[in-house]
Amino acid sequence: MKKYNVTVNGTVYEVVVEEVGGTSAPAAPTAAPTTAAAPTPAPAQTSAPAPAAPAKPAAASAPAGSTEVKAPMPGTILKVNVKNGDAVKKGACLCVLEAMKMENEILAPVDGTVAAVSVSNGASVSTGDLLVALS
Repeated sequence: MKKYNVTVNGTVYEVVVEEVGGTSAPAAPTAAPTTAAAPTPAPAQTSAPAPAAPAKPAAASAPAGSTEVKAPMPGTILKVNVKNGDAVKKGACLCVLEAMKMENEILAPVDGTVAAVSVSNGASVSTGDLLVALS
């Protein structure tokens, strides 16, 4: 683990970075402010509350013994290139994830067969959500 001090807009944050092995996606960094800044109170809301966000489907689980391909960042699935039963080679594009107006190809980490596809075109995903399971 390594500790770094990062200054953003004059506020110093202490960031701890842990190096992990393997090909899994890195964990999102956590930051804790090292200076105590007085929080600004939020303005009182006078309008009607915003409508609730649509409920997300229950988290999908991969079949036992499979390789899970998870979302490395939050975004929207633009295209799913595989379906259950497809044979894929390491490096094949499984799906395209749009994040921050950039298209990111999600590649197969190993050779295998698609055991489960947990997303569809237009689906919103969070970091760590299961996209595809390979067996």
